[in-house]
This record gives sequence, structure tokens and C-alpha cells, in this order.
Amino acid sequence: MLTTLMRSEQLALESMVYSYRYGFSGFAAKLTESQAQQLSDHPDVVRVMPNSLRKLQTTRSWDYLGVPNDPPHRNNTGGGDGVIIGVLDTGIWPESKSFNDDGLSGIPPAWRGTCKSGDQFNATKHCNKKLIGARWFVDGLIAESGRSVNLTAFGEFLSARDAVGHGTHVSSTAAGAGVDDVSYNGVGQGTARGGAPRAQLAVYKVCWNVRGGVCADADILKGLDEAIKDGVDVLTLSIGTASLPLDLEVDGHDAIAVGSFHAVARGIPVVCAAGNEGPSPQTVANTAPWIITVAASTMDRAFATQITLGNNKTFQGRAIYKGKGVDSTGLVYPGDDATSTGVCEDLTLNRRSLVAGKVVLCFTTYDDPSVTSYASSLVRAAGGAGVIVAKLSNEITAKCRGLPCAEVDYEVGTQILFYIRSTRNPMVKISPSTTLVGKGVSAKIAGFSSRGPNSMAASILKPDIAAPGVLIIAATSGVDNTAEQGFTMFSGTSMATPHITGIVALLRAQHPNWSPAAIRSALTTTGQAAEIVTSAQLMHRNDRHFEGECLGVAIENQYRWVHEYECPGKFTSRIENLFSEHVTGCPVSREMAESSYSIEQRWWLVQAEMGECADENESGVSKYVGNECCGD
Repeated sequence: MLTTLMRSEQLALESMVYSYRYGFSGFAAKLTESQAQQLSDHPDVVRVMPNSLRKLQTTRSWDYLGVPNDPPHRNNTGGGDGVIIGVLDTGIWPESKSFNDDGLSGIPPAWRGTCKSGDQFNATKHCNKKLIGARWFVDGLIAESGRSVNLTAFGEFLSARDAVGHGTHVSSTAAGAGVDDVSYNGVGQGTARGGAPRAQLAVYKVCWNVRGGVCADADILKGLDEAIKDGVDVLTLSIGTASLPLDLEVDGHDAIAVGSFHAVARGIPVVCAAGNEGPSPQTVANTAPWIITVAASTMDRAFATQITLGNNKTFQGRAIYKGKGVDSTGLVYPGDDATSTGVCEDLTLNRRSLVAGKVVLCFTTYDDPSVTSYASSLVRAAGGAGVIVAKLSNEITAKCRGLPCAEVDYEVGTQILFYIRSTRNPMVKISPSTTLVGKGVSAKIAGFSSRGPNSMAASILKPDIAAPGVLIIAATSGVDNTAEQGFTMFSGTSMATPHITGIVALLRAQHPNWSPAAIRSALTTTGQAAEIVTSAQLMHRNDRHFEGECLGVAIENQYRWVHEYECPGKFTSRIENLFSEHVTGCPVSREMAESSYSIEQRWWLVQAEMGECADENESGVSKYVGNECCGD
């Protein structure tokens, strides 16, 4: 087919990047727009999709979820023993203690994959009975860039080794072995472990530390295709789209939806992140109904910092700091000085003598925790003793940089400001952070977590379920400068997703014959309700529920999913074949709107009709003749 289009086997070979053979028949190739249109018009082609770039959706949690690490739990599920979790992410740091294979049984006989050596990754040395598969796919990213990508310039490894930490964090959360006495900056101390600590890992590196972390659709599809062939039992993708799904044309180009369907059709549950575009409604990603879509919640843990004013009034702030606290020190608000400012991000404009030796109160309109970290570094550089940051409430607690700090909301910040202005010699004491756990700390849906309802089809409720995704401590890459003894703290639906993946692995171990739909149903019908809040409610701490959220639904028939998902847009039955050979037909047909692309050449993903063969010849180029293919 490609050779016929280009009228040259050599040009076809140069254009080809991947052939997809196990999940579906298709290939990725570099085409002009007109060539892509010609392929799209071919009767044996279901769809031609552009190669898009996606982004990553960046200890106590398993106890909070009620998944203990004791013998009764292991007897019931075996800790996921024998279950293979396929992780599509940024790779893995194999030396982490979370991936030791002590006490594990042998590699499952159904495993058909491999460990591949590469840059600073030795398959013989780094793979074991825990990490049984490791491969990487980057050709799609290179092709999309239109030129050679110097991965080493970004600190990357041309191997399954993780240069970011994201994939390592995800893998250890889902299936990491127990590691005792883990903490981060002195808080959250405990045993770090995965939900299925005896499950095995197969890592497919499809995301790279380029442009802030990107994953090309062609590479994702190749990873899914190979994972299906390799025999994984569960797939997890903490990957989202950079744009929101607005209509079926957009979603029709969703490589994760296409690839995951073929995995689910072969009995492999697929767990994906809902996205970090909240709290606005209709922002949820990965909305295909056969995917288990995971939102992020907080849990029953908080890092509290006590603030005591000179009048003995005490407030509870938040921060991650375990150094020496501040004993009865002068307190100042720089904004009261005519030549200074009380804006946190502008503290460098203040005179050093104004803040030296004192605790500084400042205000910011940003809710990003990095502002608190930045303000603490500025106060430290000016010789200050500490900083109190008044800001919009946010679930993500900031890490102090070298001196005591605390976050408070605007209400508390205003009370502290009133104390400063009404007192001749205002003083304050800031205690080191403490870890609070238990019923006194309420859990809620994280403000950043993408919300429903589903913008594609309101009758298909998304996200499906929520799990802890705020301030999760897990293993990370050895080159991650935020790491402490190999562990770090991340937040995002990326962190929530492997929690559900671990539980799916436990269910798979206990009920190996359950379908992905049955597993999804068990999850969504047995979960507990979570408090859901908007950004305004986060600020004002109200308890109202956000009506735009959709949680807790199970649809049993995966082929009915396809019909309900595609027919609202009145696609043709031929388009439905993109997902399934079991076509029932839509009530009304219409042609898809033509799409135009400003790039002259790019990578396109091509899928042939279901049942058509797509074998490679020696040059790696598929040859098609009608509904058959030949190797010459």
C-alpha cells in the first residue's frame, strides 16, 4: 500500500517508522497531507490520524485505601503475584530499592516480552524477577520533530532508564516492593510500597524529557501494540492530551482510545489519568468508555505547621519543613513600608534591613506551591528568619527552602496582618512541620484534577473513580534533584492512576477470569463517595458539592461502548471499525469534516480494515493487494 502510494519501495522504507501487528493492523509513516488524504480514501483503510504529542499528568496512601501489607491480604490476592503490569511512561530507575525481587516467584510462563539493553541499561544486570520487561520507543517523537533529536542534551538515556522520575514513581506506586523508613524532607515517614508489591513490571518508555516531557502518539501505539503481544495483564498510562476533547473529530484522532480498545478487547484492563486541568467542568481526558479513567483526591494526611503569635493566638499552617523552628522572633509585613512590597514574588524589591532576622508575612494571588518555595529562598537570601505566605488554598503543600515557612489562607493571613498593624512589637513562633493522619483530616477531590461531565458523550460518565494523587511519596530517578534517598513527592492524576492500577492487579490475581468490564464495575460500585469542591470552595473551605463531577459508573458490554461512544456523532459504520469488528451500525451516517494541517509533512498513523493482514517484508514495509498482503 505504502509502496504503491509512493511508487518506490525505497521511499516507502524511508517513510516508514512503525508497523502495528498485534493490537490492530496498521503503520506509522511520514506523509504529505495529500498522501495522507489518498490513503484515507483507500477502501482498505479505516482511518488516518496525525501523530500528536501528549504530556505527562504529573507512603500513607495504601493504608488510607484499606490495602494492608499483612499476611491475610497476601493470602487473598498474593500481593499481585504472577500479574504483569505494563507501564507506558518515562522508563524506570532499576537500581531503586522498590524494584528488588526478594521473595518473588519466577517469571510468569505467559510472558513473551524482553528486556533490552541500551544507554546505561544492562538487561542482564538491571532486569530481574520484578522488572521482567524493559523497552523504549522514540522514533515517533523524532519523526514529529522533523529532525534528529539530541536526547543527551536533555539529559536523556536512549534506553528504558528514566531521566525524569515520573515513570519510576508510577511503577513503584503500582507494584513497588516495601521499603522501610522512607520519608520526604522529614515528613510522611513510613513504609513505601506498591499496591501489588508482588506483581511484575514490564516497562515501555514512550515519554521523553524533551520540551518539558512529551509522548508521541506513534510511540504510545507501538508500546500498546508490543505490550499486547508480550502478554501483560494490566496496562497503566499516566499520560494525557495537551488539548481538551471537544468533539468526535478530535477524539477520533485519540491514539490512546484506539490502542487501549484493542487491549481491552483482548482482556487487558487499561487505566489512564483523567488529567490535571481542573477544577473547571468538562476538562476530563481519556474519556473512552472502555478505559478506567482516574481522578485525583487527597487522603487523610496533612503536613501541619503551627504558627503562634505574640498574643498566644495559634494558627495551623501548612508546609514541608523539619529543620529547626523559629522561637519568638520579630514579625514584619513589608507592604506597610512605603518603599517596600508585601507581594511574595516581589520580595527582592525590599531593603535587606527590613527583613533581616525577622519572619516575613507576604501575600500572593497565585496558588502554585512554587511561589512559597521561591519566597522562602528570597527571605533566606535577605537574611530573614522565616516566611508566612497567605495564598489561595491548594492541596499541594510547599517545601520550604532552607528556613521555616508556612502557608495560610487569606483569612488567616489577614488576621496575622491585623495583629502586626495593631501591635507595637509583633512576634511569632513557627514550629517544624508535623504529619497528621486519620479521621481528623478530610479527603476531597483535588482542585487540579480534571472534572466531568464527559464533553464527548454526557451519557458516559467520566472520570470513573478517584484515588490519592496529592503529595504521594514514591521512588524516583537517580538524577532527580528533588530526591531524598531515592524517593520524592509528586502530585497529579499521574499519581492517582497507579493506585487504581495496583488494585486492578490485585483483582486480576484473585479473579483471573474477570473481564476488564467486570473489574471496572467492581471498582466503581464499591468505592466510597468523596467530597468534591471547586477552586472557590477551596479558598472559602465550603462543603458544597460540585455538580459537574461524574463518578461511579460501569458499562458491561464493551461493544455497546463503541456504539454509544461513536453514534452520537453519527459516524459511519466504517469508522466504528476503527475500534471493533463487531459493528451494529449507527442510525444516521455522515462524512467526517475535512481537517487541514499547516505542517507540510508529518507522521501519520494508518489503520487497515479489521482482519486484513499487515505483515512486513524483509525491508519492514507492508505490501497490500486488495484484502491480502504479500511479501514481495
